Amino acid sequence: MTDLADKAPDTLWLQDLAESLDCDNRDADQTIPQLGAQGFFRIGVSENLGGAGGTTADAVEAIARVASRSVAAAFVFWGQRSFIEYVLQSPNSSLRERWLPDLLSGREAGATGLSNAIKFLSGIENLQILASKQTADSWLLNGLMPWVTNLRPQGFIVAAAVARTSGEVPMVVALGHDHLGLTRTEDLNLVALRGTNTAAIQLKSVAISREDLLHENAQEFIGLIRPSFLALQCGMSLGLAEASLLAAQHHSQRSAGRILLPAIHAFKESLSLHRDQLLNGLNKGTFVSDPRKLFHLRIALADIVRDALQLELEASGGRAYLQDQNRDFIRRWRESAFIPLITPSLVQLRGELQKHRVAL
Repeated sequence: MTDLADKAPDTLWLQDLAESLDCDNRDADQTIPQLGAQGFFRIGVSENLGGAGGTTADAVEAIARVASRSVAAAFVFWGQRSFIEYVLQSPNSSLRERWLPDLLSGREAGATGLSNAIKFLSGIENLQILASKQTADSWLLNGLMPWVTNLRPQGFIVAAAVARTSGEVPMVVALGHDHLGLTRTEDLNLVALRGTNTAAIQLKSVAISREDLLHENAQEFIGLIRPSFLALQCGMSLGLAEASLLAAQHHSQRSAGRILLPAIHAFKESLSLHRDQLLNGLNKGTFVSDPRKLFHLRIALADIVRDALQLELEASGGRAYLQDQNRDFIRRWRESAFIPLITPSLVQLRGELQKHRVAL
């Protein structure tokens, strides 16, 4: 690891925003600018490109720090940092020069938009956007992106995988909010994480050119960015589990709760072990050649989140069930319900692992 942990940006400001970011969207426009001003988006980006240096593993730990305060803010952070990773890995240098400075500073919001593509490459669903070739270097896009996070009404750029009616391999494109024919719906009516600017996108005859391409080959590109895409997601589980276990430990100091301390310490050790495996695998490039190891880690971390919240509930006792007390627990409980559902969901990951076992 680098020494970035010693210069970690501040997260205390999230303490006052966490509840509203989970329950409504009145503060949704603050997250990206604040995270950008704190320097979060520069972590793990080369200094030559305007970043703070370090590795993707440092970015995972930064997302974990944010998630320990607010999973909603960490979800937005993940979307932004994932899109930054797409721009960094894209062979389209002109697109990188055009968008990267504003993405790093938080002046522009980046949305991953590749959930459908990851499901497509796993054989789970078809691509929902079609590209009709107009010239050798231009296309018209039509289709739907039903669930995309970080679509700030003030402006955004979103990645999308599109199938080509010409029969060529699918490609990955970057679409600005001001593309004609692109429409953002109202925010989705989420149970929690409501301040994340999560909505759907409709595309009707949206004109793009080669300058908008992130990559010509979606399968090749997804294989390239999948390790960072999933590992950055794991940062949310790391931070949420850590916050819940710390709270459980605090509440267990009372005599009745001391019986839970051995279990709490065991889960803290397990969390630390899985964190090390995740960060070491990222740094060594292990997950590029064997993504199944990352799938197992993602599932294991989600299980730790579930168990950590259960321990926090038991340690808190009846107070956890009162609206006017221990509101951080209630928020974490709602946030935790989303961890198994983030694309690729735990069901989808287990399905992929099962297919591999059957193939053997």
